[in-house]
Amino acid sequence: MTESRTGGVPQQLPYGHYGVPLGADQPPEWAEHSKGFGENQHRGHFGEQFIRMLAAAANLDAAGRDRDRVGVDWQLGHPGRPGRHRFPVIEAQVKCTSSPLVHDNHIAYDMEVRHYNELAGQDYNVPRFLFLVLTPADPFTWSQATPDRLLLRNAAYWVCLHEKEPVDESRTTRRVHVPRANLLTADSLQGLFSEDYRNMVGVS
Repeated sequence: MTESRTGGVPQQLPYGHYGVPLGADQPPEWAEHSKGFGENQHRGHFGEQFIRMLAAAANLDAAGRDRDRVGVDWQLGHPGRPGRHRFPVIEAQVKCTSSPLVHDNHIAYDMEVRHYNELAGQDYNVPRFLFLVLTPADPFTWSQATPDRLLLRNAAYWVCLHEKEPVDESRTTRRVHVPRANLLTADSLQGLFSEDYRNMVGVS
């Protein structure tokens, strides 16, 4: 429905706490016919775009990998010619979960060993990080748009594994403790370009 007072922009129904239109007896019809809505692949895609939005807010270029063969979903960098000291780059593997094990100081997350080993150690030319995105179990609450904001739930955290050793790949999973202090924001994302992380992997 268009509204002349909004310049022809369709009006949105007011949304309640769970992101579903108030007064709706059931989810909107479009969700019923949206293939894979709320499934793991959908959740993973939302998590990656969550990171992309933060990168845009931090004025960083974000380049996605078409095929995740080397444990990297995004390469982030400052605008400019890549590879120069003035324009460092970092890489990130993004995981998204709706069932985190949240403790007082950290979030416990079980990674596949293969993915863990793609981040652990210092045998890289570019600093690598794990970005863990936490979303509600109910996909209708992942986002909420109002005239003055776009709200994405819930949050993302980061951890560096360069000081950890790769583990035996005969194991299935490896538990990672992601510090809750490492909230990913535009400011903290910029901080990951620090020389400290480049020095860990021998990049001056």
